[in-house]
Amino acid sequence: MARIYVSLGSNVDRENRLRQAVALLRLHFGDIEMSPVYDSAAVGFDGSNFLNLVAAFDSPLEVEEVGRAFRDIENQLGRDRSLPKFASRSIDLDILLYDDHILDVPGIHIPRPEILVNAFVLKPLQDIAPQRLHPETGQTFAALWQAMAADAPRLELFPLEL
Repeated sequence: MARIYVSLGSNVDRENRLRQAVALLRLHFGDIEMSPVYDSAAVGFDGSNFLNLVAAFDSPLEVEEVGRAFRDIENQLGRDRSLPKFASRSIDLDILLYDDHILDVPGIHIPRPEILVNAFVLKPLQDIAPQRLHPETGQTFAALWQAMAADAPRLELFPLEL
């Protein structure tokens, strides 16, 4: 059984898409723990603000199987993979952590590099796993957020029932 952390983000019909994504995650994986939802500016392109959160759950599935399930959920919710990397999207699901594993295989980089770069990933991750250690740096997510927070782009809590 692995503890899996996933980031969720949407800036197209964002409230509905996040609700649908969480419902599908529950359907596939059962009980999930969720961070608060944050509103943040698009990164890398001019676009509508995103809603982001991090969810965690336990699963016996291998990481590749989890990745396939996430792609299926994204496809069900209208994810257009023909768009550039930095573009608006209906839903984005990324595996951040798979237990304490470090993996670098085609299409899967765990821990996800964005954890150390993007406030909209690190802040909600530290909300639900503040004392968990980053598998590569050995620092807690709370300490990593404390180091990033002063220079981080604006994140605003967004009230959304999930």
